[in-house]
Amino acid sequence: MASGQLLGICGSLRAGSFNRLLLREAARVFEPAEFTEGDLRFPLYDGDLEEAGGVPAEVQRLADQIAAADAVVIAGPEYNKMLSGVLKNALDWVSRVKGNPWRGKPVAIISATAGRAGGERTQWSLRLALGAFRPRVLPGPEVLIGQASGQFDADGHLTDERAAKLLAELMDELRRVSDLA
Repeated sequence: MASGQLLGICGSLRAGSFNRLLLREAARVFEPAEFTEGDLRFPLYDGDLEEAGGVPAEVQRLADQIAAADAVVIAGPEYNKMLSGVLKNALDWVSRVKGNPWRGKPVAIISATAGRAGGERTQWSLRLALGAFRPRVLPGPEVLIGQASGQFDADGHLTDERAAKLLAELMDELRRVSDLA
């Protein structure tokens, strides 16, 4: 199996978020790729800000990470029945860089939520938001971790056997379509 570069993007800024745990579990399962986690701590998109100073360096850094990655996995919480504002803001900013780092990029979407549904609407809205950029978003299997507070052990590994199996299947598929298998 080839090594490669896996970029992780977490739609939550909270250090201890369930989506960050899920993202790191996905990276562990995806191994032996080199894993980098993108930083989404950007200012809110504002055309005046862009006009005055151009695309912020941290946005360009994320765009460069996307372009350099062999594959991307995005973990997103569900905020008010949709993808998080943090994630949408990052997509908006990256859309302003020269070129399109997303085009043709293999992308897997995963989600963890405190509620029962596990982020179905997050995944749907994220697929919709990514569509304009034309990445190769995997159709599944869907990894939806509901009631996330009870789904990880002390080491951050999924405890639900079915969820762990689906995550492994999704990461295998991401590895395959990114030619890292």
